[in-house]
Amino acid sequence: MRLAFSLFLVLFSTLVAASHEHIVGDFFAGSSNHTNNWAVLVCSSRYWFNYRHMANALGMYRTVKRLGIPDSNIILMLADDAACNARNRFPGSVYANPGRGLDLYGSSIEVDYRGYEVTVENFLRVLTGRVDPSVPRSKRLLSDSNSNIFVYMTGHGGNEFLKFQDNEEISAFDIADAFAQMHEKRRYNEIFFMIDTCQANTMFTKFYSPNILATGSSMLDQSSYSYQNDADIGVAVIDRYTHFVLEYLESINKTSHASMADLFASYDRDKIASDPGVRADLFNRPLDQVRITDFLGGVAHAEVVDTQVEAEPIQWPAEDDVHVEPRQLNKTATTPKTQWASQTPADGSRGLRAWTGVLLLVLLVGWAGVRK
Repeated sequence: MRLAFSLFLVLFSTLVAASHEHIVGDFFAGSSNHTNNWAVLVCSSRYWFNYRHMANALGMYRTVKRLGIPDSNIILMLADDAACNARNRFPGSVYANPGRGLDLYGSSIEVDYRGYEVTVENFLRVLTGRVDPSVPRSKRLLSDSNSNIFVYMTGHGGNEFLKFQDNEEISAFDIADAFAQMHEKRRYNEIFFMIDTCQANTMFTKFYSPNILATGSSMLDQSSYSYQNDADIGVAVIDRYTHFVLEYLESINKTSHASMADLFASYDRDKIASDPGVRADLFNRPLDQVRITDFLGGVAHAEVVDTQVEAEPIQWPAEDDVHVEPRQLNKTATTPKTQWASQTPADGSRGLRAWTGVLLLVLLVGWAGVRK
């Protein structure tokens, strides 16, 4: 009886493990085949009256960190001149709502490019990886062919351009060509581009590289509007489009199955006061199968590296030559890469294994009864 009971416990544990494996397989099914996420967040404005653009970028920064992207994988470009501005009645703070319930600035933000470092040149160099050797790793986009990248931009713009600090402009052609260079250099798996500015949808009309999903706050000849003013701060504190996007993102967490289709369906033209746009013709997955966390969250996939060592036979010294030293062992490592999803068996094999376990359990119980 003890033997039968022990076998029962072993089979029960096997069935529980198979059940957990099925749950894990379902979680990863349909997700993107990438192994790391990056975010490039750009506020292209400066000066106190553009407070809301800084709040837009900081609100998105807070959200991607909450959903799991670490600071090491976030490039934040910010004028950073509002928190400590002489006109700020709340020094060292930036708020995105009149109630001032949440400080978006605080003490835990890491601004990578601030002030006059926020330029078109630096932004394009970050994307393409064409940076000076002296630039520290913390200010580089160290992405690869397994990277999903979220690019968010906010500021003042127009038909196919976005202004950088009222000093220069970046065009839709510039960004399209930068993405093309990234594709040629295998610097991304997929890109999600979001922009909040006037006539925002014109900024992604020139894209031509594969695996890019884009969305913007307003169509051609439309303005993007601010959402709320704070009487104590004295200026608008956030833009409408970004406010409602962030409001929706607050409803999801790191393990959410909410899709990009769900996010885009949440757009309300009456609330946003403009017509947000979506461009998905370059993207190769159905939007209802693209999870928001595929871009804005922590990565759940892992690379499995199988290291095998192949050694040459050791050549011992000849008997008549005592001065010959043994050759050093030559180790050659091979590192084939496999994706997590490939380790999950098909549904049919899982079911067959489970039923086989049940059948063995019944036979063992019967055998134990006969022995008794």
